[in-house]
Amino acid sequence: MAVNILTKEDLQEFKIELLNEINTMLEKGPAQPKRWLRSGELKQIFDLSPGTLQTLRINSTLKYSRIGGIIFYDYDHILQLLEENYQGDDEFQNRKKREMGDVLGRRRKN
Repeated sequence: MAVNILTKEDLQEFKIELLNEINTMLEKGPAQPKRWLRSGELKQIFDLSPGTLQTLRINSTLKYSRIGGIIFYDYDHILQLLEENYQGDDEFQNRKKREMGDVLGRRRKN
C-alpha cells in the first residue's frame, strides 16, 4: 500500500485552489430561480398549508399546471401576483424577492 505524505506546501496549494474556486462561485452571483415550482417548494417558501394552496388554486388566484400527479406553479406569475397585491414598504418587497431567489437558488443546486 502506497503512503502519501502531505507537506505544508501541499496544504497551502490546496488552500489557494479552494479559495480561488470559492471566489469564482461568488463572482457568478446568485443563481437564477427556477421557472416552475412544485407545491412543496411553494409551501416551504411561503409557509403555506396544503389547504391554503388548494384554495388558491380553486379560486383561480394562483395559476398552475398539472402533469400527472405533480402540480407546478410559474415563478413569474407568483411574483406578479405578489406585486399586484403588495401594500407596504418597497424595501420589504425587494428583500422578500431576494430571499425567495436565494431559497430557490440553493434548492436548485441541491
